[in-house]
Amino acid sequence: MLGRAGIITLHHGNQQQQVRGMATLKAISLRLKSVKNIQKITQSMKMVSAAKYSRAERDLKQARPIGIGAKTFYEKAEVSAPTEKPEKLIVAVTSDRGLCGAVHTQVARQIRTEIAESPESTRVICIGDKSRAILQRLFGKNIILVANEVGRKPPTFLDAAKIAQEAGKFDFTFGKIIYNRFKSVVSYATSELPPFSQSAVAAAPKLSVYDSLDNDVIQSYMEFSTAALLFYALKEGACSEQSSRMTAMDNASKNAGEMIDKLTLTFNRTRQAVITRELIEIISGAAALE
Repeated sequence: MLGRAGIITLHHGNQQQQVRGMATLKAISLRLKSVKNIQKITQSMKMVSAAKYSRAERDLKQARPIGIGAKTFYEKAEVSAPTEKPEKLIVAVTSDRGLCGAVHTQVARQIRTEIAESPESTRVICIGDKSRAILQRLFGKNIILVANEVGRKPPTFLDAAKIAQEAGKFDFTFGKIIYNRFKSVVSYATSELPPFSQSAVAAAPKLSVYDSLDNDVIQSYMEFSTAALLFYALKEGACSEQSSRMTAMDNASKNAGEMIDKLTLTFNRTRQAVITRELIEIISGAAALE
């Protein structure tokens, strides 16, 4: 009886090892299948981002002269912000979508630095939910306007004009449009554009370089230049976002491939160990019966 009890106890322990081995195989198999599905998703997103990036780059080449021309006007007229009671307006150019690296985080980080310098006299307009989500926790009282549904479709001049029209309702002396300037497929730089108020432009020292400028002309041009700068920043940001997302999805696909190789190797080793243990049990059982 003791011998049989010992055999039964030993056999029961081997069953637990088998169940544990099978559970491990099943868990590895499920994890392997999950990672393969993730790799398919990231590869699909990379292809979609590549197509959108090509279009965004073509649109950016057409929009650059508009933004550079508006920026040159401020530089040649030497427009500067007034020193007495400056009211600063910051426009954060991001989008509603993520999975594109640190594109939105870098814009929000620079805006946090700007707000920390003068929190009471700084107002923020967030283009895209990503910048609002990052800034709202610490600087929610500084946010005066949020533009949603950004990034789903390519930005247009009408979108920039609507934002510029809403921004014109707020009283500010100078501002900064903080955006990501596209440099290449794998690099971008966080930059800023300088929109000013009508009073700041009228007080520019070299405004006389331009002929026939009265208040109505300055006001009309200020409305157009603000929309032009926003349109240019939106195009730069969209191109940077798509290129960054394409790079991020490519890296994610490579990481998933490496994980698939490691899980496949682990699965094969575990399966071989289970088979070897079962063979040992069969041989041991046959030897015990002899």
